[in-house]
Amino acid sequence: MCGITGAVWLDHGHAIDSSTLRRMTDAIAHRGPDDSQIWINNDHHDAHGRQVGVALGFRRLSIIDLEGARQPMTNEDGKVHMVFNGEIYNYQTLRRRLEGTGHTFATHGDGESILHLYEDEGTDCFSQLNGMFAIAIWDANRNRTVLARDRIGQKPLYYAVKNNRLVFGSELKCLVEAGNVCNEIDPAAIDEFLTYQYIPPPGTIWKGVHKLAPGHFAVYENGQLRVERYWNYDPSREVPISHGEACERLKELLTDSVRLRMQSDVPLGSFLSGGIDSSLITAIAQSLSDQPVQTFSIGFPIADFDETAYAAQVAKHLGTKHERFEVRPSGVDIIDKLVWHYDEPFGDSSAVPTWYLSELTRRQVTVALSGDGGDELFAGYERYRALWLSSKLQKWFPVHRIPGIGMIQKLPDSSKRRSVIRRAKRFSEAFGQSTVRRYLNWLQIFPESLRGNLYTNDFLAQLPGDDPIDFLDSAWHRSAGRDIVTRASTTDVLTYLPCDLCTKVDIASMGNSLEVRQPLLDYRVVEFAASLPVKYKFRGRRGKLILQDTFGTMIPKSIFTRSKMGFGIPIAHWFRDELKPMVHETLLADDARIAPLMRRETVAELVRAHEQNEHNHGYRLWNLLILEKWLRRWT
Repeated sequence: MCGITGAVWLDHGHAIDSSTLRRMTDAIAHRGPDDSQIWINNDHHDAHGRQVGVALGFRRLSIIDLEGARQPMTNEDGKVHMVFNGEIYNYQTLRRRLEGTGHTFATHGDGESILHLYEDEGTDCFSQLNGMFAIAIWDANRNRTVLARDRIGQKPLYYAVKNNRLVFGSELKCLVEAGNVCNEIDPAAIDEFLTYQYIPPPGTIWKGVHKLAPGHFAVYENGQLRVERYWNYDPSREVPISHGEACERLKELLTDSVRLRMQSDVPLGSFLSGGIDSSLITAIAQSLSDQPVQTFSIGFPIADFDETAYAAQVAKHLGTKHERFEVRPSGVDIIDKLVWHYDEPFGDSSAVPTWYLSELTRRQVTVALSGDGGDELFAGYERYRALWLSSKLQKWFPVHRIPGIGMIQKLPDSSKRRSVIRRAKRFSEAFGQSTVRRYLNWLQIFPESLRGNLYTNDFLAQLPGDDPIDFLDSAWHRSAGRDIVTRASTTDVLTYLPCDLCTKVDIASMGNSLEVRQPLLDYRVVEFAASLPVKYKFRGRRGKLILQDTFGTMIPKSIFTRSKMGFGIPIAHWFRDELKPMVHETLLADDARIAPLMRRETVAELVRAHEQNEHNHGYRLWNLLILEKWLRRWT
């Protein structure tokens, strides 16, 4: 697990020298505190005879082959160089095959298998890798640079092409240090951020700077860049299988996924929230271990946000070596740190507890297993139930005949996270819309109507004609022909999971030099879950049925039947208490950086309504505050 950066240039007026490359590499020192290496070469020429310069930088967090496997690494003849961030879990199988065809390995690490596989198969190699990765390869034989990102988007990779130069890195900080790259904010990215609380690929907050999308690779050759998808699984296809066979196959796949992710030469543990997913991953890990697995949970002094009693119950049942951390999360103390680490506006407030959990877990272990992905793969979210119910109701009744549909919106709001009134209001707001619009309504932070009233006329004039929903709509149509729950969960796998959850976990964990591995995101498990009939995963009010049918005896039954809590913090309370002064000193200040973008009176009304407990705008205010703080820090 590491951080990578580098550049390739044809215009030597924009070359990267060693001091610049050092700054680019050191900007991500938190991703790899154990080692740092750089490599620069100007001895190559492209097909037009132009001199080509190449720079590769690397920061290492040592996990496997602690003394070897240094990067940048090269192949036997020194013609192919690579830097790589992540883990390749099937590297031992690949290594045996490659050694059988004559390749010589210089290390015992997982990354070298990529290098030799690329020698043999070029860009076809990426589809054979099981892991999480961001890869950069300089191929002197073909005078080209290749970038690649794992299928699910667990590891980030940013790039920009400008002035006949490709610059790339694990974080945007690397590109900032390269100079003359991150210059102009993209207004469309701000609109997307306030819709989704993240900025979808391929865009970033900066014009001309891109994220490589999950499951894609890019080739930079002769001054031209092309991007291609290599992961072409088809979520529209349901595969017939009996329930018993499905359970057996899931057990086999997930057990193997956990086994592969337990490979480590450093201490390894497991996050344990007390929810279904982390409990199952921990249970499987414990079944594969000959000693108690170290498990970690984080507690808060507010009962509505504290799941640690359930985590303790599971830990006792499994016999793990459990540690409970309790923190008093503070938005005042952490918000500036999050703004710096996430590089561009990122508004998922659960980054706060994820940061604290990663920080405290890193004191004990270097690698942690996590249960991310279970809700998306196996229909665990409440919004899937709401979507299913609303589709049924729309078939049975015209919207104007639903009893009390108008009265629901007039009910007093509640800041309680699991409030029945709050859920009913969200449900009714989206009821009369198309299916995909209805689903977006449950996902978005600022609805389209509210964004229109929020933006200044000048900012509205800068926005393109594209609708932010196009990103969601494209993913929705990937599973055409499937039932509504499968379409919603597949959409989340392609959008929310990589762009929000994986980003949140990667930055929070790597900001603390902790590697987090997510067994449920093994691409074999993802593809298998997508192929299953919905009846095996979801029925009526319940999701994750096949997880209980397959692994139900491994953890207490109560874990499957208790109410879902999620991983949150008291955002609504913060904005009426500790964050209130910060809001007035920034968002409502005369020098507010969002002032050219957002109508002051609309922002002030959101703040007033929230502070007077008329409406819960907590998540909206958090996203506006993140944007304001980001503008102050990075512009």
